[in-house]
Amino acid sequence: MNVCVYGAGAIGGLIAARLSATGIAVSVIARGDTLQSLQQHGIGLTEDNQTRFYPVTAISAPDNLGVQDLIIIAVKQPSMNPVIKQLKPLIGEHTRVLLAMNGVPWWFFDGLPGAPADYLLNTIDPLGDLREFIPSHQVIGCVVHLAATARSPGMIQLSMGNNLIIGEPYGAPSEPTLRLGKLLEKAGFNVKISPRIQQDIWYKLLGNMTINPVSALTRATADRILDDPLVNQLCCKAMREALEIGKLIGCIVEQTPEERNVTTRKLGAFKTSMLQDVEAGRPLEYEALIGVVYEIAEKLGKEVPYIAALYGLIRQLDNSQRQTD
Repeated sequence: MNVCVYGAGAIGGLIAARLSATGIAVSVIARGDTLQSLQQHGIGLTEDNQTRFYPVTAISAPDNLGVQDLIIIAVKQPSMNPVIKQLKPLIGEHTRVLLAMNGVPWWFFDGLPGAPADYLLNTIDPLGDLREFIPSHQVIGCVVHLAATARSPGMIQLSMGNNLIIGEPYGAPSEPTLRLGKLLEKAGFNVKISPRIQQDIWYKLLGNMTINPVSALTRATADRILDDPLVNQLCCKAMREALEIGKLIGCIVEQTPEERNVTTRKLGAFKTSMLQDVEAGRPLEYEALIGVVYEIAEKLGKEVPYIAALYGLIRQLDNSQRQTD
């Protein structure tokens, strides 16, 4: 089986290490210090207070790999589009592409019963051409419910959780998705195969679309955000707007915003990924988390003032950060 992982950060590195541990030959596309570390040592993975290294073939570009059976993309949305356009030589008729990313993907409306007629999402697919590079019937969506960090280039630490939800845009899983589920289970993950992966994406989005931008704007950890009654209330109101959008497109979430925030608060004083990106001076992953929600609301003719305010503010922060850089 030919497996290629693009993105050897926390999630991509974790999946690559676990697959390598099962004996599968894994290629990893990386760059800079990460590429050098992988070539010298393999991927280091720390879990249960033990660190082990797993062999991978680390390369800087996909040119000589040939067609793959499975491609795993684990990069953030600002890097997603150029990455996808580099992978066309790796994709054959039977290739499946697992997208382990936060937020709403470009194929979100494909196969969704409540999708509007205008199914293109310009915030994350501005040229409307990503389906030309990865046809939607070859996509396997992946919702990640675990916490891992890249402590240094090529060194991954699993902090908590172990759950992956996978599924196809068009609903019921096909045989390749069922096989992938078994492979990921063999690699040590708790895997759920979803009949409607868009609903699972929307569920996770509800927390990310508020806590992430608020943390970036305030530089506050999640506990401080949720312990402030005014900020907590702001998050809840934006989440209620997203819940209403979800009902209209067939992604119904039964959990209330208050219940969701109680669950998040139990995770303690963690820094969101967007806050970490602000501190590191990296581009912010806001379009897939909140920009696209605002775009969907516009397509449906729904007023979403709290989502609009968060979107406008985080967009300005990103613009300011890019100008500073």
